[in-house]
Amino acid sequence: MLDYRQVLAEPEKYRELLLRRGHELPLEIIEKLNATRLELTREVEELRRRLNVGSKEISKLRCSSEIDTRKENELREQMTQISEKIAELEAERTKVESQLESLMLEIPNIPAAHTPVGQSDQDNLVMRHWGVKPAFDFQPKSHYELAEKNGLLDFERGAKLAGTRFTVLRGAASRLERALMNLMLDMAVLEHGYTPVSVPYMVNRKTMIGTGQLPKFEADMFRVTAGDREWFLIPTAEVPVTNLHADEIIPEAELPLAYCSLTPCFRAEAGSAGRDIRGLIRQHQFDKVEMVRFTKPSESWKELDILTQHAENILQRLNLHYRVVALCTGDLGFAAQFTYDLEVWLPGQNAYREISSCSNYGDYQARRARIRYKRSDSGKNELVHTLNGSGMPIGRALIAVIEQNQRADGSIAIPEALQKYTGFTIIFPNGKTD
Repeated sequence: MLDYRQVLAEPEKYRELLLRRGHELPLEIIEKLNATRLELTREVEELRRRLNVGSKEISKLRCSSEIDTRKENELREQMTQISEKIAELEAERTKVESQLESLMLEIPNIPAAHTPVGQSDQDNLVMRHWGVKPAFDFQPKSHYELAEKNGLLDFERGAKLAGTRFTVLRGAASRLERALMNLMLDMAVLEHGYTPVSVPYMVNRKTMIGTGQLPKFEADMFRVTAGDREWFLIPTAEVPVTNLHADEIIPEAELPLAYCSLTPCFRAEAGSAGRDIRGLIRQHQFDKVEMVRFTKPSESWKELDILTQHAENILQRLNLHYRVVALCTGDLGFAAQFTYDLEVWLPGQNAYREISSCSNYGDYQARRARIRYKRSDSGKNELVHTLNGSGMPIGRALIAVIEQNQRADGSIAIPEALQKYTGFTIIFPNGKTD
């Protein structure tokens, strides 16, 4: 969430930066609500001053040799009326502050100064490539063609159980999925020093607001109720992991903090009708290893480079060809200042597809969730910066492994890094392994 005080202090800066991402700053409404808030605050302070003066007058009367009961009662009645008016004005101010906060929650983060300016993913900036794009002496197939042929993916039974965009993984595919999970967790924890956490898969509304999913994207979330209780199925582990430190003050010496978590992710995919219907690209439920970092503001850009390298290391360990793309302002996520997407090459689609996103949110999420750190030099509390990276979606990693390692006969070679986890080196066209 943006700080409305900063917005009002530099309105043209915020207006211009938000326009870069196609969002109009509702400056006039912010100004009006803040002016009302300030006027109510002034009135309350004046009434409190009068209340204080009246209380002193009553004390003087009580201390005098001749108590004027009538005057004392009149003063007490006035104080009662002033107190009631203060309560009325404070309730009105709380309402205005709530309206102001609700408005600010709907405004996206401002892009960083070095975020490429553009309107869509066509304007994203390719930063670098890694590895060699696989070449085939045959027409490569998509993952769903290969997996259906090998009996690895069962779309029909997935749809029978839950509807479209759900899939059952069978045999070697299920084992390959678990191998990817274990490799990614081992790399994050054992090689890169992340603290693993197991978190709830359902969270409350406040937690969803803390990372920016609500109120803006409620239609994209799965909402669960039981009686008068309400939860949301998490769209990513970023939500519960980032909110681990909501309403907390972290000692500066503990920063940076790094967590990783493997969870299922649930997304309604509202507005995606007709897109990526076949295969595992866009599912309502998928597993993902998430990496979250908390850092001091002065170190957040260095931390983004570290986070991105950790995500790249996984693809490199799998020997998957990919490219790194800096998202433009028009393609930037709601809460992000800057994002690197890792896009893996999928031969079956003849296209690069996003497999991991690494973002710097600045203090946007920290302000929403009230995550602060105590500076060791001044003792003051300041907002941390939060960063998030997909260690990556298991399903999309599985797609890339299948498509980049397919053979002419329909068999699939298993990358060396996965073989100790899978227990096999190849999946044959009949789904059997060796």
